[in-house]
Amino acid sequence: MGRTRMTTICGMIKPECLRLLNRSLKEDIGKGDITSTTLVSESLRTHGSFIAREQGVVAGIPLLRPLFKMIDDRCSVRSLKRDGECVVTGEVLAEISGPARAILAGERLALNFLQHLSGIATLTARYVEIVNGTCSQILDTRKTIPGLRMLEKYAVKMGGGENHRMRLDDMVLIKDNHLEILGGGREAVVNALAKSDSARKKGIRVEIEVQSVEHACLAAKTGADVVMLDNMSVQEMRKAVRQIRLQDGKKPYRTLIEASGGITLRSVAAIARAGVDRISIGALTHSAPGLDIALETSLSPASNKRTSNRGISEK
Repeated sequence: MGRTRMTTICGMIKPECLRLLNRSLKEDIGKGDITSTTLVSESLRTHGSFIAREQGVVAGIPLLRPLFKMIDDRCSVRSLKRDGECVVTGEVLAEISGPARAILAGERLALNFLQHLSGIATLTARYVEIVNGTCSQILDTRKTIPGLRMLEKYAVKMGGGENHRMRLDDMVLIKDNHLEILGGGREAVVNALAKSDSARKKGIRVEIEVQSVEHACLAAKTGADVVMLDNMSVQEMRKAVRQIRLQDGKKPYRTLIEASGGITLRSVAAIARAGVDRISIGALTHSAPGLDIALETSLSPASNKRTSNRGISEK
């Protein structure tokens, strides 16, 4: 279910990522963790293990060290798994030791990131596994939580998927509302692509969303680099792929064909077999359930006395 990624953190630990962690800590901790300050001695140290409670693909482990260091520089994190690796129930992902107050203050935020990003990686890996052996790539979309796009798209990569555009300035992507504003119909398709020709000549890729086989073939013939088949049936997709490929023989380049719209784990195999090059799925980021991960803590290893074996509260 997924593949091991031996990459660095894909730009995760950049200044903007550190700023996100800092903002998140301020949002969660406020003026201080009143509960831990009241109950736990300042001198008490503790040890904790981040444990997978279900099978999946992990993402977000490199966030743990900078996150806890921001709370207390005396915290030490040891990673046992790499982002992009498959994990099974009961497997330890990382260990942490340091002041108990600091670990208690950061546990919920650390798990929020780990569970959310690992959930995205796990769902992506399921789609990737299903289309394995076809010519189709699994892509994400811009349907991300505001402020978390960099991390969510990173998690997609860890699950074996690929990223669509990161921002609006990455490419020309002509959507249905653009076409409606231009008047709709065949003329809008031709007009929109003509207006985009100057961007294409500068090396900017031009993609257009269409909802019929006729418009798909027209877009490919008129100069689109990518034709997105939006909410089409598998039968329509097959027909569009066949006709576009026949047209490609008369052009100096091959049109990429992308499927999108309402794609599920049950439908993605048939869509891939229709011959599309790319399948973009908003659910990878907007609907991925979090992977169940817990932080189990104890007193320092020397004392070997458990203070909790129930993991982390959901409150």
